[in-house]
Formats: sequence, structure tokens, C-alpha cells
Amino acid sequence: MEKTVEQYEQIILKCRSLFLNKMKDYGSAWRILRLSSLTDQIFIKAQRIRSLQTIKAQKIEETQDEEFIGIINYSLMALIQLKLGVAEVPDLILEDALIAYDLEKNITFNLMLAKNHDYGEAWREMRVTSLTDLIIQKLLRVKQIEDNQGKTIISEGVSANYMDIINYSIFALIHLNKN
Repeated sequence: MEKTVEQYEQIILKCRSLFLNKMKDYGSAWRILRLSSLTDQIFIKAQRIRSLQTIKAQKIEETQDEEFIGIINYSLMALIQLKLGVAEVPDLILEDALIAYDLEKNITFNLMLAKNHDYGEAWREMRVTSLTDLIIQKLLRVKQIEDNQGKTIISEGVSANYMDIINYSIFALIHLNKN
């Protein structure tokens, strides 16, 4: 578990650094995105990863690693949007965006610790392709919940799915970077 925590923290630090630099370049333009738009953006990235895994050829230079990092950051943005609501104009200064990012990152990290304890790091035996499929499945669930205006009968809701997507993406990156 100690190794997982170290690997997880290294990856999330890289994701946070990219988020910080994009905030410096673009500000909080992402704040105007509706949840469904963020879900679709994450879905596109996951489908591209699946395509790369299937056809093994690519015409765009972005790697699976970069796409998984994008999925993590867009999922954290979605969690922030769930808490703050969608803005009509970019409304977060860098410091406030980082506070919100860190809050959601920490909640997601603690969920990983709890699940990793209960599941005994079973993800380490999984293939990256399986993690990709699980991410797509979670996204399809989120899309269905969004289409149902957020109403569920027995499901956990969208935030739990986004957190799982983040954690699966980090696990995939750990696998991809273990060599």
C-alpha cells in the first residue's frame, strides 16, 4: 500500500501541475462547461485510449498517458462543477481553483485508500485495457444519470463515478509507467 500511495501522489502531482499551467494560460474558462460537456470530453479521451489500445496506430502525438491525465483533470473539474455549479463566465482565480482542485483530489485519494484496503490492491492484477473499459462503463453510467436529470433509484450518483474514473486512470498510469 505504501508503494501505491507514493505512485499515486507522483501522478496526481503531475496532473495538478498541468492543471496549474493551463489555469495560467486559459484561466477558469472551463467553469462555463456544463456537466454533460465535461462528461463528453472525458468520454472522447477514453474512447481515444481504447482506439489506441485496439488499433495500435495513431496520427496525433498525444499518448495514452497524456489522455489519462486529461481524464483525471476533467473529472476533477466535473467534481468541482458539481459542488460550485456551472458559471456563466470564468469566475475562479488561480488560488481558489487550486483549493477546489485539492479538496476534490483529497476526497478521491481517501476513497482510493478505503477501497484499496478492502479490495487488497486487486487493480494491480488488472490490465490497462480493462481499466479503460471500466472508465468507459462509468462514463456511460454518468451519461445515463445525466439523461435522467440526476435521478437514480439505487445508484451512487455521478460524483462516485467520477472519483472511480480518476482512480482507475491513476491505476492505469501506474501500470503504464512501471517499466
